[in-house]
Amino acid sequence: MKKLFALLLVVFSFTSFASAAAEEGEPFNPGEMITHHIGDDYTWHFADGLVLNLPVILYGEKGLDVFSAGNFYNENHDVVPYNGYVMEHGHIYYDNGQGHPRTETVDGKEKHVGPLDFSITKNVASLLISAVLLLGIFFTIAGRYKKTHGRAPYGIQSFFEPIIIFVRDEIAKPNIGPKYERFVPYLLTIFFFIWFNNLLGLIPGGANLTGNIAVTMMLALFTLIVTLASSNKNYWAHIFKTPGVPIPLLIIMIPIELVGILTKPFSLMVRLFANITAGHIIILSLFSLIFIFESIAVGPISVAFAIFMNFLELFVALLQAYVFTLLSAMYFGGAVEEHDHVEDMGFGDGAHALTTPVAAH
Repeated sequence: MKKLFALLLVVFSFTSFASAAAEEGEPFNPGEMITHHIGDDYTWHFADGLVLNLPVILYGEKGLDVFSAGNFYNENHDVVPYNGYVMEHGHIYYDNGQGHPRTETVDGKEKHVGPLDFSITKNVASLLISAVLLLGIFFTIAGRYKKTHGRAPYGIQSFFEPIIIFVRDEIAKPNIGPKYERFVPYLLTIFFFIWFNNLLGLIPGGANLTGNIAVTMMLALFTLIVTLASSNKNYWAHIFKTPGVPIPLLIIMIPIELVGILTKPFSLMVRLFANITAGHIIILSLFSLIFIFESIAVGPISVAFAIFMNFLELFVALLQAYVFTLLSAMYFGGAVEEHDHVEDMGFGDGAHALTTPVAAH
């Protein structure tokens, strides 16, 4: 019933969007609606007439300038210049005096010029909300552990404890090995951060934070930094002097291994971004069919498929958090593992058995 109520709120939001477009004499544009919902913005639009104007924080020619994003909209919700700035395609630029972005010619090409933007956008606000939520929940759990030491967990602690143990025992231990303990806090952080934000993005009016490639890029970058900072001599020896590979082939292998260091976090970034964004687009597209066909026959079918996809996205939200955490743990395990490599790939007398934390488990 709660999920059905949430979906009805989404339908209400889309109905408001479609009715607003109809009042302006414009046909319903599904592409514009979908882009608006999955993209970042200076306002947080929950439904027609229910909009939260977020603070705009700029630093440029006038120094520090702070004001509400609502100043960029007039009574008819049209975008207008304000205080020497103009907003266009989700970015803020200097006004050229005619209501258009100021341009400068750089290397023969014209580009828009704007101030440094430190604004609290929809995604930033969602990030702060999820951070407060995570800190509140896990400080509460930590406090419960101190009070109930040696006793059975209860309440919120009993819900999250199996998940925490799963990340520790089924992800960190088998993939990292004996040195797993120092990586568990990071793995728990990214797992719950991704999972919570995936779920928050499914709430009507929620922000598509984990569907923002800048966010997934930073998560992948953190994993890369931890991997390189924790790497030992065996990790780098495998890259610059791969065991069993003839020296002439190292000329080819070394660049490939170096590129591999970057492709791993790149795959983390794209996988999370693409899966979460695709889920949002599919659900929004199904609801859009109601307003495209304007048919009673199409409405129930679209809602039924959207409900199915919404339940599927609940599973995907958890799955993507698990996959990101699992692959991060595997990268950490490869950076810290201590073993004897196959020195000559079995073609000599000194071949050793290749053992990894995963194989040992």
